[in-house]
Amino acid sequence: MAQREAGETNQVVETQVRGSLAHFPADHLNELVIAYEPVWAIGTGKVATPKQANEVHHRIRKLLVTLFGEAGSPIRVIYGGSVKPDNAAELMAEPDIDGALVGGASLDARSFFDIIEAARPVRASEND
Repeated sequence: MAQREAGETNQVVETQVRGSLAHFPADHLNELVIAYEPVWAIGTGKVATPKQANEVHHRIRKLLVTLFGEAGSPIRVIYGGSVKPDNAAELMAEPDIDGALVGGASLDARSFFDIIEAARPVRASEND
């Protein structure tokens, strides 16, 4: 949270992504999925606003294109910060959020089902 409040999010995320992908084989990009979860959201029940999450996802997407050229563009970038039934639809509606990495909410079948259902209309409309 201190890094976010200090305006260091982009620098921290870029360092993490570059370090994680430094030796990633370009011929396996079609298998790559990036999951972003703010450290301050892990286990806290706090969640970034959809706009905040999308801003970081957009930066990650731009960085992937910088690292891998246009081959980096279709890499899925999913959000994992306390995704729940009541925020899943809003998160999935953001243009640079490609899916959800569901943590604790997946332990309850009803909750997990509700997250899937919340995301379904968003993803279905993209395929129209």
